[in-house]
Amino acid sequence: MTAPSAPASPSGPPPSSGLPARLTEAGPYALALFRFVTGLLFACHGAASLFGVLGGAGGTGGTVPAGSWPGWYAAVIQLVGGTLVALGLFTRTAALISSGSMAYAYFVMHQPEALWPLENGGEASAMFCWSFLLLVFTGPGAVAVDRLLASGRARPAAHRDEQRTPAAAA
Repeated sequence: MTAPSAPASPSGPPPSSGLPARLTEAGPYALALFRFVTGLLFACHGAASLFGVLGGAGGTGGTVPAGSWPGWYAAVIQLVGGTLVALGLFTRTAALISSGSMAYAYFVMHQPEALWPLENGGEASAMFCWSFLLLVFTGPGAVAVDRLLASGRARPAAHRDEQRTPAAAA
């Protein structure tokens, strides 16, 4: 005979067991995957506009003229910002700049045509803007160059402490 179990909570099982716990543990890795895919797609937009690859600027096969406002600057932000975000390098700063550029693109280029993104063609700008803003607050996730650099900076201090311990004991 088994012991009676505690009554189930109205909101479901406790988060420390089963699927919810596994999903919570996987969260930082899912965030890293989200960050990588978002950054890669954003960088592809920049590469298309700057180099004419992947269909080119606006699907025409061409490029935006160097130095033209705002297209060329937006493409540079897309390529550099997307690459940094995909790698997880300076993630929060790159995501903030990328989010701002997409907010500008939406409100200056798309919103004057109509209020809703579906009506004005601004879905990509709106989604990239909010996705990057989310990354500003969440950080890069579990797998990122930022984390490698942070752990590399922490190691020398710990290594110095290990070197002092034997000398202090002697």
